[in-house]
Amino acid sequence: METLKSGSDVLFVLLGAIMVLAMHSGFAFLELGTVRKKNQVNALVKILTDFSVSTIAYFFIGYGIAYGVDFFSGAEVLAQKNGYDLVKFFFLLTFAAAIPAIISGGIAERARFNPQLAATFLLVGFIYPFFEGLVWNNNLGFQDWLEGLTGAKFHDFAGSVVVHAMGGWIALPAVILLGARRGRYRHDGMVSAHPPSSIPFLALGAWVLTVGWFGFNVMSAQSVEAVSGLVAVNSLMAMVGGTLAALFVGRNDPGFIHNGPLAGLVAVCAGSDLMHPLGALVTGAVAGALFVWMFTVTQNRWKIDDVLGVWPLHGLCGAWGGIAAGIFGVQALGGMGGVAFSAQLIGTLLGIAVAVIGGLAVYSLLKVTMSLRLDPEEEFQGADLAIHRISSSPERETNW
Repeated sequence: METLKSGSDVLFVLLGAIMVLAMHSGFAFLELGTVRKKNQVNALVKILTDFSVSTIAYFFIGYGIAYGVDFFSGAEVLAQKNGYDLVKFFFLLTFAAAIPAIISGGIAERARFNPQLAATFLLVGFIYPFFEGLVWNNNLGFQDWLEGLTGAKFHDFAGSVVVHAMGGWIALPAVILLGARRGRYRHDGMVSAHPPSSIPFLALGAWVLTVGWFGFNVMSAQSVEAVSGLVAVNSLMAMVGGTLAALFVGRNDPGFIHNGPLAGLVAVCAGSDLMHPLGALVTGAVAGALFVWMFTVTQNRWKIDDVLGVWPLHGLCGAWGGIAAGIFGVQALGGMGGVAFSAQLIGTLLGIAVAVIGGLAVYSLLKVTMSLRLDPEEEFQGADLAIHRISSSPERETNW
């Protein structure tokens, strides 16, 4: 029976890891559909190579920082419990690799390739696992301290703050340090529209992310006996709430509509195991409206050229999700209880602080040492030809 249980857990977590791995193709196609055609190849290449660099950084450095575990043992040791410790690493790696995948959308169309790979290694190897370990492994006694202070630990079941807010708030200083795409904001104060290159690809990316998210959330239980249908239905309700709010507030704009479910799912990660489905619906709806409103504000009023809106989508909606778990998770509002609003607020603010300081440090260092941005001619030409020497439709460029 022990072998059967461990084998079942391995399969459960492995399926979750595969579903979240598939979400990275969703990141790729969401970016591909949003950027201009001359940057589509770059979007695809970045996500795959960032994932590969993330794997190396997390395997050799990051996982050890977060959990105090390394894999420098013989295969016979690693295969114990049907290799559960290995698939757990795989599952958590797919979360860690979401950090550069999120950032990629914000800095699209003007970032150089190699500096971003260096940033990926530093962020996944050091910055992200530091906060991950505080929350999910009680490193430095953080959760014990918070429980003594507020009466509850910081609750983030599937990473609204640990993954999404971290990714979005790390991206913000990167976007600001890079500056806007050339020609985006004109001298007369007008904003030049850069419409999505492919709504079908954008929609495909959103759908792949949405489906994979049920592995992201449900499989965060990390064992068969801990799995909960409540997590699945709360994820569903938040997705629907985010979609409908984005539809209404975004006035039928397909870009907003397809990012709406993602906003809702980002927000519900933290409290998906605690909330009543109606609380999850409200959480998702607030996130969908928040994304549309803040994307418009950052782009048009603040002139922050966050191409995919990753700071509003992941940074703000993730922070809202951390706080929402402390609101809709309480028993008075139909939740499971065991959370405190003050603990959720402190944990969320700490995540933002670590992300902003870490992101600013990494990207400032790389800006000084490697230069982050394509030169004007390369940016005009497009990252596809400037970096990869091929466009997304090379047959149009042949002479035969």
